[in-house]
Amino acid sequence: MKYIYLKKTFIIFTTLLLGSCTSEIDFTFSTSFEKSAGKQTATYEEAIDFYKKAADFSDRASLQKFDETDLGKPLHLFTIKPEKPAKEALSILILNGIHPGEPDGIDASMLLVKRILNASFVLPEHIILHIVPVYNIGGALHRNSTSRVNQKGPENYGFRGNALNYDLNRDFIKSDTKNSKAFYKIYHQVNPSVFIDTHVSNGADYQYTLTHLFTQTEQLGGTLGNFIKNEFIPATEKDLQTKNLPITPYVNVFNRSPSNGFTQFLDTPRYSTGYTSLWNSLGLMIETHMLKPYPERVQATLAMLESLTEQTAKYKDEIQLKRKQNFTHYNSQDQYLFNYRVDSTQFKTFQFLGYKASQNKSEVTQLNRLKYHTNQPTTYPVKYYNTFKASDSVIIPKAYVIPKAYTKIIELLQINHIKISPLKKDQVINAEVYHIANYQTSNTAYEGHYLHYNTQVNRQNEEVVVKKGDYWVETNQKGIRYLLETIEPAAVDSFFNWNFFDSILQRKEGFSPYVFEDIALQFLEKHPNINEAFLAKKLKDSVFANNAYAQLNWIYQQTNHYEKSHLRYPIYRILK
Repeated sequence: MKYIYLKKTFIIFTTLLLGSCTSEIDFTFSTSFEKSAGKQTATYEEAIDFYKKAADFSDRASLQKFDETDLGKPLHLFTIKPEKPAKEALSILILNGIHPGEPDGIDASMLLVKRILNASFVLPEHIILHIVPVYNIGGALHRNSTSRVNQKGPENYGFRGNALNYDLNRDFIKSDTKNSKAFYKIYHQVNPSVFIDTHVSNGADYQYTLTHLFTQTEQLGGTLGNFIKNEFIPATEKDLQTKNLPITPYVNVFNRSPSNGFTQFLDTPRYSTGYTSLWNSLGLMIETHMLKPYPERVQATLAMLESLTEQTAKYKDEIQLKRKQNFTHYNSQDQYLFNYRVDSTQFKTFQFLGYKASQNKSEVTQLNRLKYHTNQPTTYPVKYYNTFKASDSVIIPKAYVIPKAYTKIIELLQINHIKISPLKKDQVINAEVYHIANYQTSNTAYEGHYLHYNTQVNRQNEEVVVKKGDYWVETNQKGIRYLLETIEPAAVDSFFNWNFFDSILQRKEGFSPYVFEDIALQFLEKHPNINEAFLAKKLKDSVFANNAYAQLNWIYQQTNHYEKSHLRYPIYRILK
């Protein structure tokens, strides 16, 4: 690739030599998007080359290497500062190419950097901009022109799966990839007040080029959640309207018209903005419309990035204050609410820019098919459901005790800046202990796992033995929400639901019925209260009464032969 650029030292030299005759020299590196008139997107190598040249061009810019990804290449972070940074500047972090087949943000971010370097867009003094050029490097190098059948342009693009074929936007809690661990380091170093993840939508057809998916209000909670809903989103939408770019909330429908209304997509912690919300970053995904021309999508993404930068600067004091208030809020509560569900009684109605849609006979299946008539744009009212209620709650413990054997969990806590302390000796403590009472498991594989869901626990206080080297983890710290969402088994994206504890779901010892028959009889004779409960269960449950093994197994579970570790959650809760 040909490029023209001059380093700062040469600019200074020629300025001294020629004096006032020298004009400012622009950063004129041409991207693939520009050279192809919007038909192509940058390759991974071209994107990194661009940011290297940008970092060389300006002393306001830098490019850092972080840990290796699954492909073996490092994750990069580009940073650019304003001409005169304010003392308390806020950080914005833009994540591009998590799905490299959706490359709009990759090209738009490079255009934004060019505009900043060439003073076409002035980076506000209170904003430091950080960009991950390409997150899914393995997917970016798996370049093709066919995998995005629902998308119009560019000519070639990357693939959704990474080098291990994981969808990285489902990996922010389970962290099966090196990519996610490298991202953790970037995220906690930057500590962004605003986090932006760039995407291209799938689903319905409509007139909008831009849609937004902000972190759900109630899930983010506190004053920051209300600020996003009531101030930041309306201000951003209004600003884009002045640029003749109407925008709508992400259209969360599949294979049906939006005319019947739609629900806000709930970004639980497995997703990027769900993860960053655990540290009270104002987060959103930009979702451009897959069927709009690629140049139009990239320019719209660029316009939104600029608007978000300006709105962040405009509301800098409120964002900074409300982030602090959210940290204080969660550390001052006795209860934590989680597992949010949409409230179907609450909605707002707004005028939606759609297309006429009909059900026509399919020439392929001979059955009805959905057809949008894009030559018939129409505006109609839609119901938008964006109020959610927590379906679960838990008393926040003073601390957790995590056995040292669970090294993967300890590693994830440490890399996420959770403060942990190894116990210095064996000891007996009073703790609340969970037993898994019920759970369901998906029948199909999902991102390398068979997820559990609808998990329920029983709890009881016990005197437990903890060992030297086990970890004491206080909840009163910045990562309180990360702790609660991962350690509490009932949370939708808990480590339990992501199969970290499946070994406790299987018994390691058992019994042979012909041997245990005599033991069971002696046990019931010595424990008349248990025998009474046994007989009552047989009277009440006819299936149980006709299953000999089930009856012996029930008795077995009442004896001291039954292993205590079965269904016993190994992390203890220390109450206040």
